[in-house]
Amino acid sequence: MRAIPLIAAVLMAGPTWAGSLTLTQTTLTDWKAVYGQVEARETVPARARIGGVVQSLSVREGDLVTTGQQIAVVHDEKIAFQIAALDAQLEALHAQLATAETELERGQALVDRGVATVQRLDQLRTTVDVARGQIAATEAQRAIAVQQGAEGQVLAPGDGRVLTVPATLGGVIVPGEPVATIGGGGFFLRLAIPERHAGSLSEGAEIRISAAGTESIGTIAKIYPQIENGRVISDVEVEGLDTAFVNARVLVRLPVGDRNALLVPKDAVVTRFGLDFVVTQEGEETTERAVVLGETSTLDGTEFVEVLTGLKTGDVVITP
Repeated sequence: MRAIPLIAAVLMAGPTWAGSLTLTQTTLTDWKAVYGQVEARETVPARARIGGVVQSLSVREGDLVTTGQQIAVVHDEKIAFQIAALDAQLEALHAQLATAETELERGQALVDRGVATVQRLDQLRTTVDVARGQIAATEAQRAIAVQQGAEGQVLAPGDGRVLTVPATLGGVIVPGEPVATIGGGGFFLRLAIPERHAGSLSEGAEIRISAAGTESIGTIAKIYPQIENGRVISDVEVEGLDTAFVNARVLVRLPVGDRNALLVPKDAVVTRFGLDFVVTQEGEETTERAVVLGETSTLDGTEFVEVLTGLKTGDVVITP
């Protein structure tokens, strides 16, 4: 029975008060919690320039690639047949050219002896020029076919991470069809914010990011002018952003406005029987007032708690 009065005396004793604080209005930033997605700054598809069968595929989702790296080979058997046909045409045209040049030499000799006419010599020269032109045109066609065959190599359009690989080994694709999608140019958080907060957003503003139990700071890098589905789209740059999973959702708190609040040191609040009390001074007397508390904030390394009701501006709060 003697222990009960002793415990009550300890509870009523409370902390030791050493100072005082006159309450004034403090400007606080209102933070809104939204989710952002980790996205690549540039999403570029690596497309096949010719149609055919995917003969090799050297990347998969999540791989890192560099600019110009071969990621697949598309093979079209018709191109090899076209090159073989053009080679045969070139062989025949070279034979025709050799014959035409021989006829031209013979015609020149006959003209020199006065046996053949100059008109006949001009016809032979024209035949030689036509054969040479046909050879040049066929060689150009062959170069086109060879280039088409070389375009079967699908190269990475830039440095980045492979996001998707819609093509399959042995599958048939058409020209322009994407073989893989590369995310490059760095990664950032993309936010979709309700348009009622559009006026409070500004480029360069800091936001708070919570991921994996830690909090980091990011900066709004760009605000897009077009509103989509009632939301403002903005990009946030974050140093050391985890990019292991693209399109991963991350909790973000961004500033949407300011408000005035009364703050007291957290240590100045005493909680008894589920109620919060703050000791105030009025003249020579001290009084305990019941208060309703709000959010906790840290200012200059000291934890403060917002007082919603129970105190007013000008009240003197006794602090530990």
